Amino acid sequence: MTALKFNQPALKTFDIFLDNLLNDLPATKNSGIDFPAVNIIETSDDYQLEFNVAGRKKEDFKITVDKNILTVSFEKKEENKEDDKEQNKKFIKKEFAIQSFKRSFTLDEKINSDAIDAKYENGILALSLPKKEEVKILPKEISVK
Repeated sequence: MTALKFNQPALKTFDIFLDNLLNDLPATKNSGIDFPAVNIIETSDDYQLEFNVAGRKKEDFKITVDKNILTVSFEKKEENKEDDKEQNKKFIKKEFAIQSFKRSFTLDEKINSDAIDAKYENGILALSLPKKEEVKILPKEISVK
């Protein structure tokens, strides 16, 4: 069997260089407020919000609508890990971070807020915000005279 060897000081130097390089980019600077990435999609029937929130439990999300403000939040809960296996772990590098967050969106009159639906699957929290019936754009054929 071949042992895998690496030079730890060189790795640290490279990691420091890479971290400094990434931190200098405007899109990656940490402002102290971390939000999950969100896709907003419009279809003929609804608007869809997709939150990239892997590693969380669906029970920990809170979704509310109050005065046409949709709020999606996640509260990080501290877990006491008393498992012997967990206590014996030593992280060499830990980049996974699950942060609490709260995002709010203003809903306009086109949204049927009583029929908003949410599901969490494969790390994606997907919300469906149905359009009101009178707002749906139906295809229309115009005859030539």
